[in-house]
Amino acid sequence: MIKKILINSIITFSLCFLVHNVYKWLPNNLIAIFFPVNESIWEHMKMLFTVFIISGAIFYFLFHYKNVVISSFICGILSIIFYLIMFLPFDTESMIIIFTILIIDIIVCEYIRLLIIKNNNINKYNKLAYILIIITYTIFGYLTFKPIKCKLFKDTIENKYGINTYII
Repeated sequence: MIKKILINSIITFSLCFLVHNVYKWLPNNLIAIFFPVNESIWEHMKMLFTVFIISGAIFYFLFHYKNVVISSFICGILSIIFYLIMFLPFDTESMIIIFTILIIDIIVCEYIRLLIIKNNNINKYNKLAYILIIITYTIFGYLTFKPIKCKLFKDTIENKYGINTYII
């Protein structure tokens, strides 16, 4: 199980770098719903969720995991919660701390994913997970285009909220 956690974690962590830049490469409103549009904490939480959804699809095709939809949804949500719990007390721009928290978050969530995948009683929730994923991305999309004016949504590098709501 440790080997699977490490392989899954490496794949998921590597996807973070790809997912982080998709909007820069293909800027449009549809892409903005799924991928980060700025450097705010909120947009990085969207990145985490998307990474777990994409890695779930990869694991399904590579390893034929069952329960991949529900496990990806649960891990995507848990990764956001765990990351915020670990990151907010530091509130730092130190890349060492940020990456350390990210790695810990991914390893814990990949362990949880494998526990969920082993649970045969959870198959019936895969269909519900599709609906929950759509709802989650609807919320992500809405808050990307209409961000709340608070620290969580503020891109302190470009001094803006959302895609193009700059602070004057």
